[in-house]
Amino acid sequence: MVSASLYKRRLRACSQRGFTLVELMVVMLIISILLAVAVPSFIGAIRSAREAALREDLHTMRDAIEQYTEDKQAGPQSLDDLVQAGYLKQIPIDPMTRRSDTWVTEQSEDYSSVDETQPGIDNVHSGSDQVGSDGTPYSQW
Repeated sequence: MVSASLYKRRLRACSQRGFTLVELMVVMLIISILLAVAVPSFIGAIRSAREAALREDLHTMRDAIEQYTEDKQAGPQSLDDLVQAGYLKQIPIDPMTRRSDTWVTEQSEDYSSVDETQPGIDNVHSGSDQVGSDGTPYSQW
């Protein structure tokens, strides 16, 4: 049989196995330092990914505008014309504004090719008012 004094010592040893307040504070400090280093890097990576998606979307839409203009000998009057004619499956969502109806189109009265019979959209930009990582506004990309 286990004596009462041995039982009390074991009970006391078990109750003293928890963490002290200082140990918990040190762990919280380490976690906060790691977060302070990791969060800005994570936010920067998200911004870079959105900028890459914006560049790709602009390239795709500008290419579709050129193809439409060459095939139809007339520029598209809206981005929806590109979808209806099958040059785009859908109007992409602007990664900066997170909406598909904020694209800003440029229409010129000049003809972009000799065969063109009607001017139309010849360029597209983001509708965002934010500035990119290179210092230029997204609306000028």
